[in-house]
Amino acid sequence: MFLQRATWPEIEAYLAESTGIVVPIGSTEQHGPTGLIGTDAICPETIAAGMAEAGILVGPTLSIGMAQHHLGFPGSITLRPSTLMALVRDVVTSLAVHGFTHFYFLNGHGGNIATVNAAFAEVWADASLARRSSGLRMKMGNWFAGQRVVSLARELYGEADGSHATASEIALTWYAYPELARDDTLDPVRAPDGPIRDAADYRKHFPDGRIGSEPHRATPEHGKRFYEAGLADALDAYRRFVRPDQG
Repeated sequence: MFLQRATWPEIEAYLAESTGIVVPIGSTEQHGPTGLIGTDAICPETIAAGMAEAGILVGPTLSIGMAQHHLGFPGSITLRPSTLMALVRDVVTSLAVHGFTHFYFLNGHGGNIATVNAAFAEVWADASLARRSSGLRMKMGNWFAGQRVVSLARELYGEADGSHATASEIALTWYAYPELARDDTLDPVRAPDGPIRDAADYRKHFPDGRIGSEPHRATPEHGKRFYEAGLADALDAYRRFVRPDQG
């Protein structure tokens, strides 16, 4: 069930049965010469669609995140930390007005993690400083860090998966959009590795945008396996999160 494809009476009926919601969150940033700029949003959105089929309510994808270090590459868009924190707070508090209590952010971009968790802390701080209980539970889950996904990436690619424009995330986007799969020759075959700093430094040290990866190893067939693994990981994590005994 998708929030944006439902009517308000349908959401009211859903809330009578469950007060949990999944919010996909990602980024709009370069993913090397062969990866889609929307990769970090497409991946969690694709997995969340499977969660919707399982009867879980899925909110609109927050597709722009923390990507300042990618601004050396055309098409990348970033939010400031304060902007992303405000966005997450407003999404949570808006839905809380209607009775939602459990917010599971399914994330596709490592650069979002610190800021989104800080936004959660701000929501809880607002309640604490007002000497009241918010009654809210918020959690971020990274699709790429699930046990099944990590195991599959290790099996298929080993160290060649890299840390940005990874073969695993490229494969999942090609499963979602097989008509966009590419077979370009990349030089070097494996991108260099190293720390990420500002946009100019990033472009200097990682000129084609990849970090430590060999995305040419990806295939849409691999992507189907990542979808199945990511969905199983996400369903397990979400169901644990909303269990009453998790308090």
